Amino acid sequence: MTDYGEEQRNELEALESIYPDSFTVLSENPPSFTITVTSEAGENDETVQTTLKFTYSEKYPDEAPLYEIFAQLNLEDNDVADILKLLALQAEENLGMVMIFTLVTAVQEKLNEIVDQIKTRREEEKKQKEKEAEEAEKQLFHGTPVTIENFLNWKAKFDAELLEIKKKRMKEEEQAGKNKLSGRQLFETDHNLDTSDIQFLEDAGNNVEVDESLFQEMDDLELEDDDDDPDYNPADRESDLTD
Repeated sequence: MTDYGEEQRNELEALESIYPDSFTVLSENPPSFTITVTSEAGENDETVQTTLKFTYSEKYPDEAPLYEIFAQLNLEDNDVADILKLLALQAEENLGMVMIFTLVTAVQEKLNEIVDQIKTRREEEKKQKEKEAEEAEKQLFHGTPVTIENFLNWKAKFDAELLEIKKKRMKEEEQAGKNKLSGRQLFETDHNLDTSDIQFLEDAGNNVEVDESLFQEMDDLELEDDDDDPDYNPADRESDLTD
């Protein structure tokens, strides 16, 4: 007959020796304890961590122990789910043997894989950002390739905008024609127009300036007087006129 209690006590002593800094007893009946598992340092010394809680069942190791994720650090929800699946698989494969060390070792390897995945994921994200930046730069210098489809779309939009501009211009010209008044309408509308010239002259008054330099003294003009000509004969003038 198997002595489950003795096997459990022996394993607890071994686990305490193997994990002195991360092994913590929670209770003795039933035996319950935690072991904190930390991955190896990844890029930028980043690590992931989980604290596993185990509780022995009455017939452990012929029955699987109870287990759960007691705490975790830097793990995604899908990572936690993967660890629980891994524990279930390992527990089933190791029934009949003390298995806590095996379970913890499997989780340790899984955490190391997760760190590597984080590194790979970051590298892929970096490459993706670089690719997007490169594509954006190409678009900036080369523009959008012209296809029949996008050219027809552009032309339809351009024609519609042009038609709208023409309609607006015609409407403005039509409105301007309606608002333009004839000369008679202007006089009928504004009665000040018929007196504007007179008012201008009245306002000028004596302020009209004359440039006297434009005129010469009469004495300076050399005018010929027929009466002063000793040879002048009025009869000759009359004769010239009758001719």
